Amino acid sequence: MQPGDESASQHEPAADAARHGSRDSGAVTRRGALIGIAAVAGVAAVDVGAFAYGGGWLRPGAPTPSGFADRFEQVYGRHEGFRRNHAKGLSATGTFASNGAGAAVSRAAVFRVGSVPLIGRFSLGGGRPDQPDKPDTVRGLGLAFLLPDGEQWRTAMINLPVFTDRSPQGFYQRLLASKPLPGTGQPDPAQMAAFLQRHPETAAAMKIIKQSPPSAGFADSTFHGLNAFRFTNSSGVTVPVRWMAVPVASPAPVATHGDDYLFDALIDAASRGPLQWRLILTIGAPGDPTSDATRPWPDSRPTIDAGTITIDAVQTEAPGNARDVNFDPLVLPDGIAPSDDPLLSARSAVYARSFTRRAGEPKRPSEVNVGQVRDGR
Repeated sequence: MQPGDESASQHEPAADAARHGSRDSGAVTRRGALIGIAAVAGVAAVDVGAFAYGGGWLRPGAPTPSGFADRFEQVYGRHEGFRRNHAKGLSATGTFASNGAGAAVSRAAVFRVGSVPLIGRFSLGGGRPDQPDKPDTVRGLGLAFLLPDGEQWRTAMINLPVFTDRSPQGFYQRLLASKPLPGTGQPDPAQMAAFLQRHPETAAAMKIIKQSPPSAGFADSTFHGLNAFRFTNSSGVTVPVRWMAVPVASPAPVATHGDDYLFDALIDAASRGPLQWRLILTIGAPGDPTSDATRPWPDSRPTIDAGTITIDAVQTEAPGNARDVNFDPLVLPDGIAPSDDPLLSARSAVYARSFTRRAGEPKRPSEVNVGQVRDGR
């Protein structure tokens, strides 16, 4: 356990309840969801050491949650009050309408026929909250599904078909190799070449990513969960699953002027009507990699259209909305469990460390302001 994590053991029962859901009855309301999600975000942030130790990656000489957070600050600078990665973002609210098809593979309440509220966050990869929008910067969509009986399902997706690293150590080393040089703003070619030579899985993943160019904006991006999970249905049958959110909207051009043009276009689109994605579950087969997010599954794998994600509104990040939510991938409802992917415990631990740091720091306004965009139209 790392320095500053002394309170983790005192909160393990609460953290377990956050991950698997309490059994308090009552309907989920939007106001109750906002209050509850902020409370659980705080609880989930303290159990850093337990997550890391459980994943087997916290050992002498290995990167630690604090080490990851330090490295993000070294690469992007220290920006108090913001996430260490995906610092630039926009809060959102909406619903998920399940059509019941997902119940074939998971007994999770989210897949019962019906609708549940959700909290979302759109973001760009990187640790600078004021970075200019660029078409090739990784786009993120975090979702927290707020289920009956106090359960939650949280996921942080990106618009890449595979992840660039298969281990926490690989990610850490790539972060160091990709630090921009002061003169060019680009990574040192020699360091990056040496890293790729040591990590052929990352080189292979980058080739796959280059074959899937990004869409024009957030609203027509496909977001991938990347990591595999284990879904168990009401009959006790367990299968490996990956998921993605596929846009309902057709591709549309986006004006590329201004430092915040991607977010400006998203705000404008949301003001004109709901934004929707289909939640697609991909069912793995024996032999499909579940511990390596750099390797795609064959396109022939069966899929299930589980329902529709709808974003009704977007908001400037502020207290009480997605700004204060830790999109921990290990906050899961009954019927969904982690796979053997080592990135899951690492992501959980690093997200928690980032949350703990920014929670105690002074806040300043977000670069993306919904009111200013709408007033300027």
